[in-house]
Formats: sequence, structure tokens, C-alpha cells
Amino acid sequence: MNIREARAPAKVARSDKTERHLQHKGQQTRSAILDAALGVASHRGLEGLSIGALAEMTGMSKSGVFAHFGSREELQISVIREYHTKFEEEVFYPSIREPRGLPRLQALFERWVKRVSVELDSGCIFISGAVEFDDRPGPVRDALADMVLAWHQALERAIRLAIEVGHLAPDTDPGQILFELHGLILALHHDARFLRHPGALERTQIGFTRIIAPCSTDEGRRRARKRPLSVHG
Repeated sequence: MNIREARAPAKVARSDKTERHLQHKGQQTRSAILDAALGVASHRGLEGLSIGALAEMTGMSKSGVFAHFGSREELQISVIREYHTKFEEEVFYPSIREPRGLPRLQALFERWVKRVSVELDSGCIFISGAVEFDDRPGPVRDALADMVLAWHQALERAIRLAIEVGHLAPDTDPGQILFELHGLILALHHDARFLRHPGALERTQIGFTRIIAPCSTDEGRRRARKRPLSVHG
């Protein structure tokens, strides 16, 4: 073995370390761009996103931002996915720690309401994005619809579990419950954000009770009394 051969492993080690450092730095940069993009999309909608604006906000060149996403469309899709990830972290994962049945369903809805309430001064990307892309087929609309449907499936699963454990009557229609709960969220967003009605949160709480109470069993009603819904922080 000559000196050059003996030193090769050290070079490889340094090269691997440098590559990991560059990858980590690249991930940090991408995360910073996504954070800025989320802020823009929340206030201006997904159509308000542009490579140029994000470059100016992050102090990067347009080519630097472009290198992380490749296109405005891919940027929009990445923002949708990032929003969904944060939504899961704040709403879904804490809620599924609750016992199966009405406690879990209540927690999911309660945290959903709180998330929408926090976004009243900016906007919910799920709701604003649906308005922007409802009649515009393509990858962005597909990504947005996939995220919303994933959330709906989680809610419907919670409703079905409430039926299975005996908190809701066996003839309860999960799809109808889901439809009505989603309707409450849309009404909350509209009345609180657009009309600025001060009682929108209270009406949302009353609405949840009116939807769930008629199909609750005696056990479900006992559970509801033990854990009353609270849509306030």
C-alpha cells in the first residue's frame, strides 16, 4: 500500500461528512423557503405564490429558490403537503391519544375548530385552496384534494369507531355526520372571517351537539357529559 492508498479512506470520510453537511444545509434552506411560502399562501392563497417573491423574502436568488422546487407548481404542491403535515401535528396526532369513541371524535373536531380559529386573520389553505382550484384540474388540485380526503377519512374512521364502541347508534350514517361537521367548519370560517360575527364559535359548539346528540346512545351521552366539547383555547 502506498501513501496515496493509505490516505484514501480519510478523503472518503471527509467527503461523506461534507456531503451530509450540504444535505443538512439544503434541508434547512428548503424548510425556510417553505415557512415563508406558507405565510404567503395563508394570506394570499396558493396562487399568490411566486418564485420571485419568495427569493426576495428569503434573501435568495430566484435560481436558488427554483433549485429547491423546480417550478411554481411544485412549490404549490410542497406548500400543500407542508400545511397538511402541520395540520396533522396540531390536530390529528394529539387527538388520537384520546380513547376511541366520542372522546376521540370530540377531540378531533375541537382541535379542528381551534386550528381554523387561529387562522381567521390569515386563512385556511384547505378552504381557500378549494375555492382557487375547484374547477382547475391538475396536479395542484389533485394534491389538495388528496390531503383533504385523507383528513375526511380520518374523521369518518373516528365516527365509525364511535359506532363500534357503542357511543353512537348502529344505524348512524358516518358520511352524513362527516358532511355536517365539515359544514360547521365552513360556516365558522365564513361567519368569523368574512362577516366577523362574534358568536360564531359558540354556534359551532352548539351545532356539534345538535349533530351528535340525536344519534348518541346512553353510553355516548354519559361520555359527552364527562368530556364536554370546548372550542375555546
